[in-house]
Amino acid sequence: MFVDSHCHLTFPELSSQLPAVLQAMQAASVDRALCICTTLEEFEAVRDLTERHVNLWGTIGVHPDNEGVREPTVEALVAGAQHPRVVAIGETGLDYYRLGSRTVDEMVWQRERFRVHIRAARQMDLPLVIHTRSASADTLDILKQEGGFSRADSGLPRARGVFHCFTESAEVARAALDLGFYISFSGILTFRNAAELRDVARMVPLDRCLIETDSPYLAPVPYRGKINLPAYVPFVARQLAEIQGVSVEEVAAATSRNFEQLFSKTTL
Repeated sequence: MFVDSHCHLTFPELSSQLPAVLQAMQAASVDRALCICTTLEEFEAVRDLTERHVNLWGTIGVHPDNEGVREPTVEALVAGAQHPRVVAIGETGLDYYRLGSRTVDEMVWQRERFRVHIRAARQMDLPLVIHTRSASADTLDILKQEGGFSRADSGLPRARGVFHCFTESAEVARAALDLGFYISFSGILTFRNAAELRDVARMVPLDRCLIETDSPYLAPVPYRGKINLPAYVPFVARQLAEIQGVSVEEVAAATSRNFEQLFSKTTL
């Protein structure tokens, strides 16, 4: 009934108890999940997990925060994306939240990494799973530059995908929607201090929404502060249903349908 469009089942908090995690998913009527890759070193574990479980799919990508890891190339991403259980490129994007003593200008390596992911996604005609934090202007600018939105482009399919765990403004949401992207909401939507995000969720059309846990992080109320599980994604659905004034069943059906449309290999 529900789909968790973004989780990290290979992270140790969840991989160490995977049978119980999957059993809890089933009990909560969460019938599918997308397992996100954050480094090329992690990809084999993500791929193997999807091969063992018919209701799990995977991605290939290198998270913008990860340093000191194998740097992705278009060729490496395309090679991994050939696997039939890999349905997206990412998690990718930009994150300027933890600059420390560095400047935005010094993050050119992160912007180039993002460009590599966009090029691979277009070459494979696969969606992008986009992470953006304190970097929305550059994220959108690079998508427009690399995404095939100009008339002088190469003719490859346009970039498409989802802005995951959305926490940006309504203006950023509108810009992402205008580019054809989906918006995914996480357990943050249930937090007491997330009133502005709930306003954003109110304006995003239901046919462009996804729901996720980003587990093991960001557990929704009433589990906030604990390890998050894919089984908790119905709490996100209930909050979104309340915000949009529809039934939770309608949210479950719409977000599952959206998931299938975006990640087209995921129909059970």
